[in-house]
Amino acid sequence: MGEKTIPILPCRTLQPVLDFYTALGFEVTFQQRSPNPFAVVERGGIELQFFGMKQYEPAESFSTCYVTTDDVDGLYEAFRAGLKAAYGRIPTRGLPRVGPLKDMSYGVRQFLMTDPGGNCVRVGQSTSEDPRHRPAPDGTFAKALHHASLLADSKEDPAGAAKVIDRVLGLGDERARGVQLLQLLALRADVAERLGDEETVASVLSRAAAVRLTSAERDLARDALLRLEDLRISGQDLRR
Repeated sequence: MGEKTIPILPCRTLQPVLDFYTALGFEVTFQQRSPNPFAVVERGGIELQFFGMKQYEPAESFSTCYVTTDDVDGLYEAFRAGLKAAYGRIPTRGLPRVGPLKDMSYGVRQFLMTDPGGNCVRVGQSTSEDPRHRPAPDGTFAKALHHASLLADSKEDPAGAAKVIDRVLGLGDERARGVQLLQLLALRADVAERLGDEETVASVLSRAAAVRLTSAERDLARDALLRLEDLRISGQDLRR
């Protein structure tokens, strides 16, 4: 079987999209201006094609594709390094933007990135042969994190995720601690960023900075710590 699938994604103009993927380590292997704007980028086994549309609105795009890999952590680190070199930070809001790396409840470890054309590229690595969503875990805070993550990343409802986290962090008879607290705060800051709520982002980042973890806990909270650092640097950049 010699078949191969290649996504062809829209954009308003090619150059900002090509610059973004070049920063990620892709090579522009083909580009034309006529009879229609069209380009191809490649990185390893990943190939993406793009076409230009003058009337296209990137902010309203629903275009997406999925890239599977056997080293999602390595790609995430490489993409973050490339974006830092090109932008001076990890873009976390608007276009382009890159989301956090996390373990999903359906047996995939993944991150989402959206290019200047509004195309969402999901990059993931299978962690299970079962693609079904797992049931919510036991425990007040684990369950809240599970539901808030689904609202934020599967249902595209950051406001709903924020309500879940605010409610559970406001409990008077039970308090989140350690890794769970940091994970909840990282997701709360992330959804506040998506909602454009800079005041809450700053407040949550300050609270997260005060959470003390052991070395072993920091390893468990690595994904949350990376996202908090990206949000902190992004916030500093916006305030300049």
